[in-house]
Amino acid sequence: MPQSAATSQGSKPIVIIGALFFIFGFVTWLNGTLIPFLKLACNLKSDAQAFFVTFAFYMAYFFLAIPSSGILRKTGLKNGMGLGLLVMAVGAVIFVPAANSRSFGLFLTGLFVQGAGLSLLQTASNPYISIVGPIESAAQRISIMGICNKFAGILSPIILGAIVLKDATGLETKIASATDSAVKNELLNELSGRVVVPYLVMAAVLVVLAVWIKNSALPDIDASAANAQPEGKSESGKSSVFQFPHLLLGVICLFLYVGVEVMAGDAIGIYGKSFGIPLDEAKYFTSITLVAMLIGYVAGIIAIPKYISQEASLTVSAILGIVFALGALLTKGYVSVGFVAALGLANALMWPAIFPMAIRGLGKFTELGSALLIMGIAGGAILPLAFGHFKAMYDFQWVFFLLMAPCYLYILYYSVSGHKAGLKRI
Repeated sequence: MPQSAATSQGSKPIVIIGALFFIFGFVTWLNGTLIPFLKLACNLKSDAQAFFVTFAFYMAYFFLAIPSSGILRKTGLKNGMGLGLLVMAVGAVIFVPAANSRSFGLFLTGLFVQGAGLSLLQTASNPYISIVGPIESAAQRISIMGICNKFAGILSPIILGAIVLKDATGLETKIASATDSAVKNELLNELSGRVVVPYLVMAAVLVVLAVWIKNSALPDIDASAANAQPEGKSESGKSSVFQFPHLLLGVICLFLYVGVEVMAGDAIGIYGKSFGIPLDEAKYFTSITLVAMLIGYVAGIIAIPKYISQEASLTVSAILGIVFALGALLTKGYVSVGFVAALGLANALMWPAIFPMAIRGLGKFTELGSALLIMGIAGGAILPLAFGHFKAMYDFQWVFFLLMAPCYLYILYYSVSGHKAGLKRI
């Protein structure tokens, strides 16, 4: 295997990619705040409607991950990251006319465009950090990226929540009790306008970062060469990326993982409100989940691969997920919400383990395989929407458990045997 960029360039690549993962986290975990905000500002009638926030955002990955791999083959990983940041900036700007018109459809368009930019960024940066050093320690490097991602995720709902959901419970009461349509519209317009300045600032920051990435010392790694088969073996006998069973099973695994991660992070506010917990408190629950994830990432950096393999860490994580989901079902109120937040700890090491396990040995198919995995992020679109739909008909705790438990069981299967499928024949 060629000498890694990390070896030849020192820690610069990890620092730069870490900055990108900070951006991923900041933008992605704003959705937990946007769900209750847009439900209120756009006068939505149900939680199911509000969960189209996550649907629009995460479905962008499904539609644009494979086109992203084609773009990256032409631009290279480094320039592709810069382009992704610019696309995200466009998505942020769309929030301005969306806020001025209080158009939920336009808000969703902005979220989809931001998801498109993140799809390009994720398709480039995840294989990059996986192969910038030895694949066996990739989970450790991705855990470092996870700290950057989740630290930003802790901050973003707190910052945006303090701006757009200030005195949320009082405002919610005023809007609900307003009998004059002109007064109600004035309140809703004032609320909707709160996102304009934050998203304009975000757009400006993203443009600056795109220029920085373009002019940075980040080496442009040849993913196909860096992720070739071990021990001189070759994937040349493979004519299609679909001939790697461990990858295809990994795509399903990542789909389910992102679904449970978004449920624990973005749906926790709606989950808490279902117990009657006020919005002024529930708006911070996403940050609690991300604190738990941050703890998990720190544990991963310390333990992987010195004390535990990335495969074993995935097994432990899946078992914890089942236990915490059961705890959420069997308790009520703040304790139940606490178990949902604890799922952040269970979820923390899943992405760092699944991604490198799934792309191991893909060689010339690395970019396309990575794109298929990024498509799996669409799990974040489907599970929360299903939760919002079924919780209106059945007990929300049972709905939550019956969505989460099967996902963790499949992740457990992948950690034990699924990741080995077909590798003996390579």
